[in-house]
Amino acid sequence: MPDPSLEFIDIDRLRVGVFVQLDLHWTQHPFQFSSFLIRNPAQIEQLRGLGLHQVRWSRQRSEVEPLPEPGVQPAWVDGPATGAGNGMPAGAGAGPPTGAAEAGPPAPDRVAPAPAPVPAQSPALARRRALLADQQASLERCERGFAEASRQFRQILQNARAHPLQAREVAEGQVEGMVEQVLETEDVAIRLLSEKAGQETTLHPMNVSVLSILLGRSLGLDPVQIRHLGVGALLHDIGKLELPDRLRWRDSAATAAERRMYQEHPAHGLALGRRMGLPAEVLEVIAQHHEQVDGRGYPAGLQGEAIHPLARVVALVNQYDNLCSPANPAQAFTPHDALALIFARQREAFDATTLAAFIRMMGVYPPGSVLQLNDARYAIVASVNSERPLKPRIIVHDPAVPADEALVLDLEQHPELGIQRAVKPLQLPRAVFDYLSPRKRLCYFFERSPAAPANGGELG
Repeated sequence: MPDPSLEFIDIDRLRVGVFVQLDLHWTQHPFQFSSFLIRNPAQIEQLRGLGLHQVRWSRQRSEVEPLPEPGVQPAWVDGPATGAGNGMPAGAGAGPPTGAAEAGPPAPDRVAPAPAPVPAQSPALARRRALLADQQASLERCERGFAEASRQFRQILQNARAHPLQAREVAEGQVEGMVEQVLETEDVAIRLLSEKAGQETTLHPMNVSVLSILLGRSLGLDPVQIRHLGVGALLHDIGKLELPDRLRWRDSAATAAERRMYQEHPAHGLALGRRMGLPAEVLEVIAQHHEQVDGRGYPAGLQGEAIHPLARVVALVNQYDNLCSPANPAQAFTPHDALALIFARQREAFDATTLAAFIRMMGVYPPGSVLQLNDARYAIVASVNSERPLKPRIIVHDPAVPADEALVLDLEQHPELGIQRAVKPLQLPRAVFDYLSPRKRLCYFFERSPAAPANGGELG
């Protein structure tokens, strides 16, 4: 429904700094959004090219006043009047239809916008469709990769006890493929996927392995170390196979006996890892992924350098994902809040170098964070380039564009847009929440960071 606070304005009165809103479907114009601040004269020419006589503008969101009104404008501008000299609009015929006299002539002081022509395939529309197709193809590749890795991990769980050597081969093969993709890609982005990409039982180990591999790369580890790190991260909770189902998630309501039983899973994992013939570095990760550098971890209460460097990586990533995706989704932290909590209250528990690298890689607003921009619109972070984390790629709420056709926007290519604050999903208006669909459980994978288009516009 049109905003009643907006006013109509003639196209000729537009200038840079006026905020306009188009009453057109997104296929009928070449702009990223249907409402925007005019940044350059070329945008005014594009508006004229749409065939519009008027648009609506916002006084509150404009930086300047429109150009002053020119002299009196003709009431009818659509062509020569067939009833010339009688004050009738063009094409009205020789006389009014029966009963029209009582209604009086139409008001001449407001010209309705002419309908915009809808080209069959304008260059702007063709480009948008191409970007959208590329964007969807990239997301589908990520989701296929995540789904295949999840399938292989379920195979590992099924075979770990009965066929441990086979399970190790599958785990090492899976991680080898992931590490090759990460190391062969110059610009890697951390991509948020839909929850349908993996089963609930696979989300946590997959998230920890993906983020640990990327963090290992950021720390400058060599390929062999990153492979060991990836296998250890993937299998860090393998010992939970020996626990009753009800104890496989940390529960604040658990009894002291249940907590002690839960804390035995690293030892169970170590024993199972030995049966699988895993390398010593991987076994260290499994045994120590709950140790903390301040000595408050378990099972051995190790401190500082006594904890294997690869285990320090997995311990941090494991804690981050546990905060974002706990057993009870109602207790979940947003990615932004989880990172802030670790830094503000828990940083003594983690290796300082590892934590600094993790924050640099994830950015202040990790994928899945919900934001409010400096123009008051809401957005969700879709991906973060680990080399440029302060400018994430986002999906912006725009009611004029269907949610499944929204283009991902690269903030690096739009310096006029900034992040005002992070917000909790439940603070969103209902329509915005439904549009952005914040995830109850995070699901991460990696993708090649898209190259910036030549004109700095939308990204796919």
